[in-house]
This record gives sequence, C-alpha cells and structure tokens, in this order.
Amino acid sequence: MRISALALLAAAGLTSASVARSVSYEIPPETIPRDLSQPDAQLVQANCSGCHSLDYLTTQPRGKGAQFWRDAIKKMITVYGAPVAPADVEPLTTILEARFGKAPS
Repeated sequence: MRISALALLAAAGLTSASVARSVSYEIPPETIPRDLSQPDAQLVQANCSGCHSLDYLTTQPRGKGAQFWRDAIKKMITVYGAPVAPADVEPLTTILEARFGKAPS
C-alpha cells in the first residue's frame, strides 16, 4: 500500500495551518568603534565588516604585535574564506597593529 507524502503530512498534523511563519526583524545599523572611525581605517571597515562586526576587532587581546594581526588576517582568508586581496594584508596589518598592538597603560 502506497501512502502519499501529503497524506502523511496531513496525518501528522503538519498542514499549512500549523507550519511556522517566517519572522522578520530589523538589525540596527552597525556603529563604527572609535578606534576604527578615522579615515585611514576605512580599509579595515571595508575588509572586516563583511564577515563580523567591527566591535569584534576591539575585543582582541591588546599588546600583540604586527605578526599577531598578520596571522589573524591570513587565518581569516585561508580558514574562513575572507575575500581580502593579497595587496591589502600588509596595510591591514599596519592599521590593526597601530590601533590595537600597544598594551593598555
């Protein structure tokens, strides 16, 4: 005996009346952290905010040098597929190291 999928759904009570409706919500626009609001940080804004919030950068450990940031950028590219141009790696490293590379005083 063959039972159609529609009959099974109806028998299980999964008719259109009981299917969940989609919900929409509005995410507030991202605010740019003060450390990344200067014009020379636009490269960071353009390359990093496509995958995560800019606030994420501000939560990284302070006092790490250029190699930490270079490795983090390369990890974003190789592991997570971030679309960062190879020519942007060093400028991004320089900006991030300047903003976040010094240990808090």
